[in-house]
Amino acid sequence: MNRRELLQALAAAGLGHLALPARAQAQATDAGGNPLAIPPVSPKARVIVVGGGMAGATVCKYLRMWGDAIDVTLVERNAIYRTCILSSELLTGARNMASLSFNYNALRNRYGVRVVASAVTEVDPVAASVRLADGRTLSADRLVLAPGIEFDAMPGLSDQNLMPHAWQGGAQVATLARQLAAMPTNGTMVLTIPPTPYRCPPGPYERACAIADWMKRHKPGARLVVLDANPDFVTQKDNFSNAFFDLHSQVIEYHTNVAISFADQAQMTLHTSIGQIRGDVINLIRRQRASGIVRRAGLATATSNRFAPVDVLSYASTVAPRVHVIGDSSATTQPKAGHIANQEAKVCADALARIFGGGQPDPQPVTNSACYSTITATQASWLTAVFQYDPVSRTMVPAPDSSAASVGWDSEHFEEMKEWFDALMADSFA
Repeated sequence: MNRRELLQALAAAGLGHLALPARAQAQATDAGGNPLAIPPVSPKARVIVVGGGMAGATVCKYLRMWGDAIDVTLVERNAIYRTCILSSELLTGARNMASLSFNYNALRNRYGVRVVASAVTEVDPVAASVRLADGRTLSADRLVLAPGIEFDAMPGLSDQNLMPHAWQGGAQVATLARQLAAMPTNGTMVLTIPPTPYRCPPGPYERACAIADWMKRHKPGARLVVLDANPDFVTQKDNFSNAFFDLHSQVIEYHTNVAISFADQAQMTLHTSIGQIRGDVINLIRRQRASGIVRRAGLATATSNRFAPVDVLSYASTVAPRVHVIGDSSATTQPKAGHIANQEAKVCADALARIFGGGQPDPQPVTNSACYSTITATQASWLTAVFQYDPVSRTMVPAPDSSAASVGWDSEHFEEMKEWFDALMADSFA
């Protein structure tokens, strides 16, 4: 599959919006052509969205575009969203934080989304209400929760900045970048990969490749020890195995099935199932679970592997039908990734628009996952898969013959990666 075929596949899966980023539109309008800059005076329904990442921002935008007089409130504690997508380029100095930062001005000013700058301390799934950190309570007809992930605690680790996970955009990524820059020329970095499911399946392997390539040029003699909790590469096995064992073999030392029991932060050492591993820099990506507000509301059940089970026709919680969970906190058969979060948000927005109009969700939703992975400072690989609804299992399953990956990596894919990133972020935030 070449670039043209890839883009055609994305468009066929409902991503035609990416070809014409929203920022190119003269005026945002709803399905009836009405301007969206002002919230509806007499709303047909009210929706509160918690979390302004890829899923939350996208569902806000498309609820306003596709819905008929739906009042949308976004509750997000941070004024700026800093994406983890392409954060490996920040670690190696190829990008700055500003290029990975996005605000909510377009949602507020072009789409009429009410933006509340606050943290949510409690969710009432029955009343469809949220309590804010300042004590206020907001209520709606439906809640959409898109709060992302949280990390399991690691015994012995009290200061996360000493062994940052850097698996959320922002401060920890900047911390890890500084630690890498200060590492001895012949130093050792340790990167851990948690058991699945975790955010962005190819991400840790991509980060390892990008850092290994950077070490060759900036830290000759340094090595990168990768401790994978999984039995093998969880995605793009051909590309990553070729990169690990051939292209970057003089830098990367790769171990599988590694369990970590304790972090000795004073000695910068990890106690693992293969012995004690010391590093000058330790990128400790820990096991992940649904955000605390999702779990405290009783939406993440034991059978869902610590995430919130949902009906993927609308992403309504299977235990609280007035609450929808999208993005990384949800339990689905799709990968946890920014592109999929964008897709889930659109399915959810479409379903809610239909429900508020007296109808039912689309019985045959289609989503797709697409991503690029930097293998060197100038070359990348890519992977894509289309998912369709299976009414028997009531899950999203790979569409026949829809999965594809690049054979190797090259500079053309690297340039395409930048186009894909700009279009995806514009589709969610512009």
